[in-house]
Amino acid sequence: MGGKPTMEIMNKSKSGHAIALFSGGLDSTLAIILVLRQNIEVTALTFLTPFGCDIADRSGCGSDPYPVAQKFGFNVKLVHLGGKFIDIVTAPRFGYGKNMNPCIDCRILMLQEAKIYMDLIGADFIITGEVIGQRPKSQFRPSLNLIERESGLKGYLVRPLSAKLLDETIPEKNGLLNRELMERISGRSRKRQLELAKEFGLNDFPSPAGGCLLTTIGYSNRLRDLLTHADIIHPGDIELLRVGRHFRLDPQTKLIVGRDENDNEKIMKYLKTGYLSLEALNTGSPVALLIGNPSEENINRGATITARYCDLKYISQVEITCTHQDTTKCIKVRPATPDEAEKYLIK
Repeated sequence: MGGKPTMEIMNKSKSGHAIALFSGGLDSTLAIILVLRQNIEVTALTFLTPFGCDIADRSGCGSDPYPVAQKFGFNVKLVHLGGKFIDIVTAPRFGYGKNMNPCIDCRILMLQEAKIYMDLIGADFIITGEVIGQRPKSQFRPSLNLIERESGLKGYLVRPLSAKLLDETIPEKNGLLNRELMERISGRSRKRQLELAKEFGLNDFPSPAGGCLLTTIGYSNRLRDLLTHADIIHPGDIELLRVGRHFRLDPQTKLIVGRDENDNEKIMKYLKTGYLSLEALNTGSPVALLIGNPSEENINRGATITARYCDLKYISQVEITCTHQDTTKCIKVRPATPDEAEKYLIK
């Protein structure tokens, strides 16, 4: 495609307006370009969730959406789902995928939000980068039909990459879209997508990735543990699930131990009243955060686990600083053995 077709698209008077679900990945980008080529204005919504990726990373769901939007001539709006997304993760109507990922509920929620925006600005239809058969939970035909129905978008949801394999939509029937200028892609192969990327001059795009943290085993287990033991979940609790090693000391108490300097800095950002921090003295050490009951038993156990991951873990005793509220004390502990620490580790 290159620069010239893009300029032609931008200079024409638009014949319609579409709202796109845009992750920044290849499929959603191609879906937008296919619609832009039909003289349709596109406003792309990039959804941010407590369990998604930072848009500065390179995974499919976390890529910075702005450079490609600027290149091809469409607008991007960031939409924070916040508590609404936490609600569907806690109790999804249509169940989870392999881990804690409520893929169908997630898609419905995003499309419902997109529909609200579509109605608000008077746009004509919604597009996504979904491909029939690409993902087992949410992209087989029955799931695609369910998502369309539950989101209230019957006839107004266009999937340009698989359009020729799906029922004709209202934008096609009323002449806004030409079915022949869309695709018939199905399955997990990305051969056709790569051909289109080359044709359109789309050179910089992320490799496919799970993206959503809820699809990973370790993160899902930490989230499941949090939902089991916390009466109230705060945003900081969710953010901390991304950081360090997590240990469940008792039903009320958790220990988070940094893996590296970056983790240590993030952990200290979430230190607040009621939390206790632990760190080995005079050596390379993780910062650990004890959340819950700061009993003597829990402090000692947390200290031994902290010592297990410091640079002096092979000596008989390590001095650990324990800071709680405005009080700091030092205790000497034997570093936990790998088996002892493993007993409490949330894997």
